Order: sequence, then structure tokens, then C-alpha cells
Amino acid sequence: MFDVKTGFPKDFLWGGAIAANQAEGAWDVDGKGPSIADIEILPEVYSRKQIVGFKHTKEDIEQALADKEGYYPRRSAIDFYHTYKEDLALMKEMGFKCFRTSFNWTRIYPNGDEETPNEAGLKFYDDLIDEMLKNGIEPVMTVSHYEMPVALALKNGFLDPACIDHFVKYCVTLFERYKGKVKYWILLNQINCLGGWGEFSSLGLLEGYSKNDVYQALHNQFVACAKATKAAHEISSDLQIGMMLGDDTRYPATCKPEDVFAATRCNQMNLYFYSDVLCQGEYPGYAIRFFHDNDISFDITEEDLKLLKENTVDFLSFSYYFTKVTSANPDASEDNPYLEKSIWGWAIDPLGFRNSLNHYWDRYHLPMFIAENGLGALDEVVDGKVHDDYRIAYLKGNIAAMKEAIKDGVEVFGYASWGPIDIISCSQGEMSKRYGYIYVDIDDRGNGTGKRLRKDSFYWYQNVIKTNGEEL
Repeated sequence: MFDVKTGFPKDFLWGGAIAANQAEGAWDVDGKGPSIADIEILPEVYSRKQIVGFKHTKEDIEQALADKEGYYPRRSAIDFYHTYKEDLALMKEMGFKCFRTSFNWTRIYPNGDEETPNEAGLKFYDDLIDEMLKNGIEPVMTVSHYEMPVALALKNGFLDPACIDHFVKYCVTLFERYKGKVKYWILLNQINCLGGWGEFSSLGLLEGYSKNDVYQALHNQFVACAKATKAAHEISSDLQIGMMLGDDTRYPATCKPEDVFAATRCNQMNLYFYSDVLCQGEYPGYAIRFFHDNDISFDITEEDLKLLKENTVDFLSFSYYFTKVTSANPDASEDNPYLEKSIWGWAIDPLGFRNSLNHYWDRYHLPMFIAENGLGALDEVVDGKVHDDYRIAYLKGNIAAMKEAIKDGVEVFGYASWGPIDIISCSQGEMSKRYGYIYVDIDDRGNGTGKRLRKDSFYWYQNVIKTNGEEL
């Protein structure tokens, strides 16, 4: 009576994902201005559990920009700016159907508020996108992946209403330039990843912000996304606009009702709030109550609400790495005793991936694109080879779970694992936390030949793509 899906669609987009700031390097080349990623230093004394960063005050930022001695990993990264043809050739060899990367905002608008874009920056992306298409690789482009111009952050980023117009102008420049070449667009990377680091990395807020400032800046981001979506659909009906979450689904620590509801509330405000606004076009009741109960207020106009309602996104994308648990006891551990962890303490939970896919599909019934999924590990080169069975095992489990979700009826049109090639870690700023199928000979201090080397996982993923996920 009913046809049950048996596996991945024939036109499924297999590929991988990186971010411009973690890969390109060339931070001051061809007219590029400084982005907020360019001021993150790797400390001399380093702990693997330490999150790279410093107090984001005007003084600290100006000091970082003037610093010529410290090591700022993203300023050089893996030099993808100059090696992209070689790297894309390796991705083509794996059989990539898609590749997700980001535009670096400051290559195109160095300060963010210029009247006209930097043509040299656009020319780089002309060449990059053309090279993808030449290799039969569908570009999936992120407009902003923690690459806000420093000049805008010094004005408190999205807290300044002018940032809305700067962002939309930037989007329109890209949509008009690359219509007919780029179909899939993600406006903001992991819009929900706040809680201590995203306030600067995503919103651009300087130190000293209040909780009201956070939600005002976030609302301004929502409005900017709605305006950009409206502009995209007016430019071309072929443009598909997506929003992206950093999935951080919480399980209740026990079946105690208080723990179950604590997990519900956590998932609502850390995940669904963001996607409810951009996918359904309205502020949900639980968020309105949260604002009331926590004495949070910010400016919203009727025009804003109308704009959000009329300009929802075309697809949902999210990154998936791990799950945690939540208890009504705020001091309880977030670790799940039933799951193994990576060396960075991230729970390995493929069934959680299927769970999240089902929840999002049930809630929105929007097509989904997996924007990131991968395992950071310490890879060792032995006799010119990298035997990364641990990575293969992680990815195999997650891809199998995604396949089961598709059988459940979930519509997933693409999967971009993080990252196909070793790049600078986002959270730690190190190189030794490696995700790629391709090893890059660079260490945590930028030393090395930069030579690329195929890992065992390269050949494994090549076969996964060749068999459309039938052989894992």
C-alpha cells in the first residue's frame, strides 16, 4: 500500500564542508580586511580543553591587530586560498557531489560598510566556484561563518541596526553575482551557538553586553535573514535559502518528570527557538514566556514580525557531532554514562543523529541538508599513511543512522562531513584536532610542508559515495 524508502536518493549530494576562516589563510591579501577570526591567538601555554579567545574589548582587538609576534592560526590556516585547485581535485577523486564552504565577508567588504565590493575578493570566489563546477561539484555556500568584519564588531555587530543593512547588501552582492552557479545558500553558520563564544563570533558583541543586548542582536540577525531571503527569492526563484543550527539535542538525565521537562525547555530555547523563527516565521509562545520570566526585553516592530512571517527559509541544515543530558539539578553532569566519548569529551551517538533528524522533520517538514558531521582526532602518520579506523567507525555509524532516518520518511538531500581536509579547529584553534580524509602536514604552530596525504578514510568515503551509501 505504501512505498518505504530503501536508502539514499539517486541524486543525493555527498560531500564535505569547511569554513573560509579555518582554511583559506591569506588574511591580508588582495584587499581583504581583518575579520573577527583573524584576531584569535593560540596561547603559548595551551590546554586541549581550553577554548581559544580573549576578552573582546576594543583595546584587546586593536592590540591583536597590531601584534606581529603572536601566532594567529587562521591568518595562515592551510593556505586553501592558493591550493584550492589541488584540494578540489582530491575531492573530485573521492567523488564529491557537493562542497560546502563560506565566503569570507572581509574579502568582499573589508570593513563591512563600503559602498562597493572589493572586486579582487569576488574574483577569488568566481574562480573557486567555477573550479567546483568544472569538477562536477555542487557549491553549497555559507554567507557568514564567524567572519564578520572587525570594523563592524567594533560597533557592536548586530546590536547596531545598521549591521542589518550591511549584511543584506553583502548577501545581495553574492546572490546577484552567483545566481545560475550557486543554488544552495546557508545564511549564518550555527545561528544558535551562543552561550559564551557565539556572542562575539556570531553576533559581534563587545565585552560588557547584557542579556537584552544578546536577544536584540539576535532579533536583528533574524530580520537580516528574512530580508536576505526575500531579496534572494526576488533575484531568482531558483535560489534555495537555508538556516543552520548547531545541533545540541539534550536527553533527560532520568525519566523523572522534572528532568524530562528540563530537557524539553533546554531543547526549546537552545535549538527550536531559532528554527521556529526562521522556518515558521514567528516567535513561539515558550520563548515569549522565557523573555517574560527572565525580564528580557528588546525592540520588535510589527513590520519585523510581518517580514519574518512572509520570508521563511526553504530548507533546514544543521551540524551534528554529539548529544548531552540535562537535569532539573543545574549542578548535575551533562555526560551520558551510556555513550563513549572522543578524546575531546564529545559523546559518540549515531542514534542521536537519527533522533534529531526525525524531530526536525516532524516539526518543520522541510528538506534537510547535513552541513557538518565528523570526528576530531589525533592522527599519526606512519610510513606515509594514516590509519584512521576510528574516524571510519564514527562516520559509518552516523551515515547508517541517517539512512535509517530516510527510511523513516525524513527528507535529506545532502551530507557534508566536517571536514574533508584537515583545517584549523574552530573551538581550539589548533591543527592537531584533525577531521579530514586528507592529512595536511602543518602543526599547531603553523610549521610543516603543507603537503596533502590521503588517509584510509579517503578511500572508504570514496567507496561510500560510489555506492551511494550502500556499502559502509
